[in-house]
Amino acid sequence: MSVILGIDPGLTRCGFGVVESRPGRRVALVDVGVIRSDPAADIAVRVHRISHEVERLIRRHRPRAVSVERVFAQQNLPSVMGVAHIIGAVMHLAGEAEIPLVLHTPSEVKAAVTGSGRADKSQVQHMVARLLGIDHVDGPPDAADALAVAICESFKPTASDTKAVAPAGETAAQRQWRLGRERGQANSKRTAGDAAKTGQWKMRRG
Repeated sequence: MSVILGIDPGLTRCGFGVVESRPGRRVALVDVGVIRSDPAADIAVRVHRISHEVERLIRRHRPRAVSVERVFAQQNLPSVMGVAHIIGAVMHLAGEAEIPLVLHTPSEVKAAVTGSGRADKSQVQHMVARLLGIDHVDGPPDAADALAVAICESFKPTASDTKAVAPAGETAAQRQWRLGRERGQANSKRTAGDAAKTGQWKMRRG
């Protein structure tokens, strides 16, 4: 069993979710919430406020990994910059604590939790609650999003997973995501092998 800290980065609201991985690809809720900062305050004060609380979470839960949702370019540049500041602060904290930090795209998170990279927020929230065995996730959507990011890292296939039979208790969504990753890895190996063969054929022909 291990603990994962998930972060849904934001300058005004930063969601956090802590889950415990259990055998059979199951997860349990440990902690969840949202860290807020005053929009009227100086940006340095806001980043410090959020990073201070994240540091407390790391010390309290001692996660084996910190999972953060990757930011993408949007039309609102100030918003993107604010999120980037928070991600940088979390990276610094994870580095100081010598804890691995992993970035996941929104589509990766959705696929891991629901089986579809195009799921909407309500579907993600529903599946997060279902996977954790609770009725619903309290608080703003940022909290459920952070839990989804943590669950995504918890379910991430390892080298041994790709060789093993589907674990007991694996949901249909989790199985679909795992098999998709396996197919992608197999295709990458096949493409590399084809490229190598083509290169050898050209050398012989030349």
